[in-house]
Amino acid sequence: MESISGIKEILLETPDEKLPDVIASFAGDERAGVKKLLENAQKRYDKLLAEKKRIYALGEFERRYPDLEFICGIDEVGRGPFAGPVVAGAVILPKNCDILYINDSKKLSEKVREKLYDEISEKAVSAAVGIVDAARIDEINILQATYEAMRKAIAALSHVPQILLNDAVTIPGVDIEQVPIIKGDAKSISIGAASIYAKVTRDRMMVEYDRIYPGYGFAKNVGYGTAEHIKALKELGPCPIHRRTFIHDHI
Repeated sequence: MESISGIKEILLETPDEKLPDVIASFAGDERAGVKKLLENAQKRYDKLLAEKKRIYALGEFERRYPDLEFICGIDEVGRGPFAGPVVAGAVILPKNCDILYINDSKKLSEKVREKLYDEISEKAVSAAVGIVDAARIDEINILQATYEAMRKAIAALSHVPQILLNDAVTIPGVDIEQVPIIKGDAKSISIGAASIYAKVTRDRMMVEYDRIYPGYGFAKNVGYGTAEHIKALKELGPCPIHRRTFIHDHI
């Protein structure tokens, strides 16, 4: 008979998808410790099924266009920070996408976002970002800079989208059908993927900027106007990636 510790190890090493077979193989074991392990394993599997159901529901907007092959989600990050660029993500996912845990990037931990970024990069039909820096934001304002970043992201895709699912906005200067969806990063799998793609890209940039311009805490605050960031601004003054139109009241 397999030891309880041995069964625990087997269950821990079993991918969630294959848990039912392993649970069934030990179902006749009446030891209390084994029953508890199997209950926990069943909870893991039930969580997987619930996530698959959620992801299926998240694809509702994409399923409205069954004849379109290249449905692109668009989202941006970095409209509000004092420093750094605004970054837009554009992602075309395959039909019946099987990437689990996609959601509004703000609802995910850094570790999950990083993992999903890699999976999106691997499985997407095409994924790209558009980046507009602080100087350009000051020149044309954040809204126009956001639109510009979105246009850049679309242009960088390897496939021309047939339709754009956008998080809330309609992008001017784009000759592709657009569907603005309020809070789209939590309602559309494509927009959620774009949100993650943009967020991870920008966060990595801010970590690098933290090395170049130390003292502002960019790796931690990613450019947002935290108390520590404002304090550093008063002490050090602005650096080249600060948005002058955002910080004039704090220096």
